[in-house]
Amino acid sequence: MAPVAARDHRARSSSHSLLPILSLLCFVSIFLVLSLFRRASPTTPSLSTTLQLSRNSGTPSGASCDYSAGSWIYDPNYEFGRYDSSCKEIFKGWNCIAGNKSNARDVAKWRWKPQFCNLSPFNPIRFMESHRDFNIGFIGDSLNRNMFVSLFCTLKRVSGEVKKWRPVGADRGYTFLKYNLTIAYHRTNLLARYGRWSTNTGSGDLESLGYKEGFRVDVDVPDGTWAEAPHFHDVLIFNTGHWWWAPSKFDPIKSPMLFFEKGHPVIPPISPDIGLDLVLKHMTKYVNKEAKLGSIKFFRTQSPRHFEGGDWDQGGSCPRSSPLLPDQVEELFAIENNGTNVETRLVNQHLHMALKGSDFHMLDVTHLSEFRADAHPSTTGGKKHDDCMHWCVPGLTDTWNDILIALLNDIETKRSRS
Repeated sequence: MAPVAARDHRARSSSHSLLPILSLLCFVSIFLVLSLFRRASPTTPSLSTTLQLSRNSGTPSGASCDYSAGSWIYDPNYEFGRYDSSCKEIFKGWNCIAGNKSNARDVAKWRWKPQFCNLSPFNPIRFMESHRDFNIGFIGDSLNRNMFVSLFCTLKRVSGEVKKWRPVGADRGYTFLKYNLTIAYHRTNLLARYGRWSTNTGSGDLESLGYKEGFRVDVDVPDGTWAEAPHFHDVLIFNTGHWWWAPSKFDPIKSPMLFFEKGHPVIPPISPDIGLDLVLKHMTKYVNKEAKLGSIKFFRTQSPRHFEGGDWDQGGSCPRSSPLLPDQVEELFAIENNGTNVETRLVNQHLHMALKGSDFHMLDVTHLSEFRADAHPSTTGGKKHDDCMHWCVPGLTDTWNDILIALLNDIETKRSRS
């Protein structure tokens, strides 16, 4: 029996000596698999995909939630029921389901989960019940219309008694008769009034500097499409930005932006980014002066574009079918890279500077939206080029409205307690 026991002892010793090596090999294999997964661009969402996009800073106890920090969670079984592609207000180019975009139904299956709090599902009936006799105005470029459409379709699904009615200057508007709740969209590209300018319109100072034509932008005069809106709306949601970095429209040589203040040209002429600062300064002052007593004012941060391989007129496209990973976002949007979509964070720098210390509430949707390269109409947008700027509806702008309503509820609750 002694030789058998000796063999068993040697076998056990040999087995124990191999354990550290086997453990090391197992660890290395797992590390390599995870590294390959992280570097790969996601194409098809897994059954329990979570993209952790949170920032390092936390929200102090008792403070308002930072809805912009969190994670995108994919739920393959989620059935979007707020409205469907039959909502007639959806602009054809944004109706990705009707346009047969390959991932159109997946777009709305990604749910935003804030890191430090809950984002309650938007209850449209409860919202309309608590906002009877209210007027809500979206003021800005077509990205604010994108958001307006999402809200309209959500409310229309549960309250069909709707009358088309446009407040002064509005591009479109509707009143939900049961609740006397009006929502409207006022289109304005720059917030300030602007129009064509040429030497025959008269401005000796500009002519003497060699300017023959361009666009006159009156930094202290609101665009007529929304000048009356602060008198009417109880809630105002502003945006601007995309048109300020648009060389196809405001060519710095052939058709530059020429800024005027108090009816006179700003001499020496200034660049568009300085012009944006002046417009934001004057427009926020105008709104504060003209707004209804007790109105709530939001400014939405910049909506990111996702052109890859060039800008919209250079063959740029957005073929992604799943959200980007964090390192891909930085590659696409980091200011130091000065890429095609750099305007996103540049515009936000100007917004934060202009609104600091004001009573405007920031509706921060930029960072969470930077990951959603999958949510644009892309080739189904009905344009000659890929639409990597606007968003599929249903889609991301529904999340924007979820955050808007959550912030609005937070503000109103605090007011009621004070």
